[in-house]
Amino acid sequence: MARSAVEEGDGAPSFRPLWTLMPYLWPKNRPDLRVRVLVSILFLVLATGFTSISPLIFGWAVDQLKPTPANIAIGSVLSLIAAYAISRIMMQAFAQLRDGIFAKVQYHAMREVAVETFAHVHTLSLRFHLERKTGGLSRVIERGIKGIDTLLSFALFSIFPTILLLGFYSAILLIDLNVWVAISTIVMVIAYVWFTFWITRWRIQYRREMNQSDTDANTKAVDSLLNFETVKYFNNEVHETKRYDVSMEKFSRASIQSQISLSVLNTGQAAIMA
Repeated sequence: MARSAVEEGDGAPSFRPLWTLMPYLWPKNRPDLRVRVLVSILFLVLATGFTSISPLIFGWAVDQLKPTPANIAIGSVLSLIAAYAISRIMMQAFAQLRDGIFAKVQYHAMREVAVETFAHVHTLSLRFHLERKTGGLSRVIERGIKGIDTLLSFALFSIFPTILLLGFYSAILLIDLNVWVAISTIVMVIAYVWFTFWITRWRIQYRREMNQSDTDANTKAVDSLLNFETVKYFNNEVHETKRYDVSMEKFSRASIQSQISLSVLNTGQAAIMA
């Protein structure tokens, strides 16, 4: 199985896994899945549009309630409130439709990768299987397959809407206020992205250690249970338990460090957005 992004190069965040999965996002000889991808993108654009316009409608409704010499137009206010409620409903509706339609593409990709990985394991040499660590291998495969869900959702439903919303809100700030406010917003977003990548690069070492410790612990647990008769024959239950405990202790330490680094990331992001 291909190495993950955190195991490549100097540990910097890599977009290579996204490009590797693109053929599964646009599968050959499956026009039905391609149609689903296009419809999902359409619903994504519509959901993003309603997400963008909802705050504007809310602001217009509030502006109508400002004290003025003339009487407040109740009908206009109620219409704006109704429009705001409808925009929120449509935003959620299109988002759920997007996820529902894309689900078939998503799980088809997961199945294809799982089958290809399983087939690849069976093509490996006899020496590999004689020296196999069944528990660790199964955990790595499981982790990789589950990661496809996150990667596909991230590629289609996170990057594109973020860029679209940034451009939309920057245009609004440029029109309603001035160019400096729009520029300052873009600079703040760039700083947010740079800080996120920088801290993520630092955090990767802890995530890698977590994965390695988790794999090692699962290897020892599964292999020990598969060789239960041998372990019992040599009275090695205590020894096997200690080996497993050492791996779990390493996993626990790495998990704590990962959580602390995540707190640092969240705090820094909040400070930038404040």
